[in-house]
Amino acid sequence: MAQTFDLPELKRRMQGALATLKHELGGLRTGRASASLLEPIHVEAYGQATPLNQVATISVPEPRMLAVQVWDKGLVSAVDKAIRDSNLGLSPTVEGQVLRIRTPELNEQRRKELVKVAHKYAEDARVSVRHVRRDGLDTLKKLLKDHALPEDDAKRHESEVQKATDEAVREVDAALTQKEKEIMQV
Repeated sequence: MAQTFDLPELKRRMQGALATLKHELGGLRTGRASASLLEPIHVEAYGQATPLNQVATISVPEPRMLAVQVWDKGLVSAVDKAIRDSNLGLSPTVEGQVLRIRTPELNEQRRKELVKVAHKYAEDARVSVRHVRRDGLDTLKKLLKDHALPEDDAKRHESEVQKATDEAVREVDAALTQKEKEIMQV
């Protein structure tokens, strides 16, 4: 199987790292209620762990409140327990089949911890982007060594890979800056 250089594929993989970062940042609680906050929670339902969004509807009726409408009345206590046990620091109030969850204000120390977590996520994304760059450059070196690619084409492709890497890292930094502002807002 002949190896080929595929810049669009490398860019797609870099965008995948950015999409993962945005998803991870979306899960960081900023004091504002977000339905994505409850995404990782699984409920013990029907004999197995089921994602919360498959047994209930999550809505944001107010900026600092979440409402979880449980579809099956028998699962209300299981959903309540799953949210309390999730280590998110949330305590739902049960009203029939609806659980209301107030998101507490963040203190300064917690905000700084969240910024550190956001920086870690961003660094992981940068590392992923650099791994994709390394894969692309390794492919170019192999093609050059096998004389399957002229040297000037290899140099041009190397600069294209570097440009794509720089752009992806800029996007990672922009997403981090935006999340940092959102977390530190009072």
